[in-house]
Amino acid sequence: MNATVLSPSDPAAQGVDASGVLAFLDALEAAPGIEPHSLMIVRHGRLVASGWWAPYTPDRPQLLYSLSKSFTGTAAALAEAEGLLDFDAPVISYFPEFEADITDPRSRAMLVRHVASMASGHERETVDEVFALDREEPVRGFLLLPPDRDPGTVFAYNQPATYSLAAIVQRVTGRSLTEYLRPRLLDPLGIGEVFWRRGRTGRQLGFSGLHATTDAVARLGQLYLSDGVWEGKRLLPQGWVARASRPHIPTAGFMEADWEDWHEGYGHQFWVSRHGYRGDGAYGQFCLVLPEQDAVIAATSATERMQEYLNLVWEHLLPAFGPGPLPGREAADAALRERLARLALPPAPGKPAPPERAEEWAAAEFTPSGGAGPVRTAGLARDTDGWTLTLTEERGGRRLDLRLGGTPGWTVAEEPLPTAVSGGWTDSGTLAVEAAFLETPHRLALTCSLADRSLTAHWTTRPLHGDRLTDQRAPRGSV
Repeated sequence: MNATVLSPSDPAAQGVDASGVLAFLDALEAAPGIEPHSLMIVRHGRLVASGWWAPYTPDRPQLLYSLSKSFTGTAAALAEAEGLLDFDAPVISYFPEFEADITDPRSRAMLVRHVASMASGHERETVDEVFALDREEPVRGFLLLPPDRDPGTVFAYNQPATYSLAAIVQRVTGRSLTEYLRPRLLDPLGIGEVFWRRGRTGRQLGFSGLHATTDAVARLGQLYLSDGVWEGKRLLPQGWVARASRPHIPTAGFMEADWEDWHEGYGHQFWVSRHGYRGDGAYGQFCLVLPEQDAVIAATSATERMQEYLNLVWEHLLPAFGPGPLPGREAADAALRERLARLALPPAPGKPAPPERAEEWAAAEFTPSGGAGPVRTAGLARDTDGWTLTLTEERGGRRLDLRLGGTPGWTVAEEPLPTAVSGGWTDSGTLAVEAAFLETPHRLALTCSLADRSLTAHWTTRPLHGDRLTDQRAPRGSV
């Protein structure tokens, strides 16, 4: 189905100072190490600002990484309301086939609410250990790994905890997460297609792997801000939002001291922030819910500096939320609209192919020198419309064609998967290209040298679900 549009409003009418939003955009684009992809700001239930940095666009699903957890927690709340799931039941009770294997008393004492709040009793991330113990059934591997302390007494950000919660939801409902959420959450909110990566068991992962638009993130945030009510209809059970957004387990000391927003506590698949609460995902995917400001901020990006991103929100956007309408701000509102309409990421520099060496380039194949990451070989082909760079993957040998534009800017292609390519020749013997995989936060930088037919390639942000090039897209068919 097609999503209905969130009702727009001028910022000033909702008490939002557009100059503060403009200052945030300035700071975001000037910040080293932060590559913004999208931004939506909702105030008093109205969309006051939205923009996408080209080549990213509003209709593309984005890999949300751990922001997926907030959708999983929501599914668990709905299953509880339907009497299918009990937050005070032991996790093992939903997997009776493992009863004989699971003998550790702490594993057997682990409750659903413990895995929902990252309080399984483990003191570390256990995902590698769990999959090593049982790759075919990670829930069994998780339960086989004895917690270090009593469940409910210690926090550890631990992917298998959410995986187990998601597995319980899918078991008791008999549906995938997206199938279960579609009539109960996604359709009522007006959210269109979403895609969720599956594991070897066939289950959707739950802890990560959801691809959805920024608009979908904003709608989930607005539903939580409205205490689970959407257009006058209650979608989430009474009291769930308060349960999900309050700290169930302290997180002080989890991250470095200057990552202040990770020290405020953890709820049920939501973090508590210095201001409000949030769902977030690796490399800067955010759903910020700000009850005191009656606002939601949804954003996607590519950055390892997530605390710096939040610092800019607190510095520039929080003061922009005023108590009432702001008269006489038409010029500032118009300036913000114009700025949002022309957001774009700078393309990689490069020139057209040097004519005097075009035949050499067309006949060359490039192999790794040093680190070429996921690429085994690269080769160029020329036709009447320009050049195509063909990459062969290191694992599996699959091939990916990247079309090089003849002019500066991004060349966008939908097949074989959504990409945007920029760059070109930096001199007659060097080709430097960047390929953005548009349904993910990830970008691959490649350099080919004609002198020694060498290739280097590296991810600017490394994919966490495997680095095969042809997997860097939404898993269509996994709904």
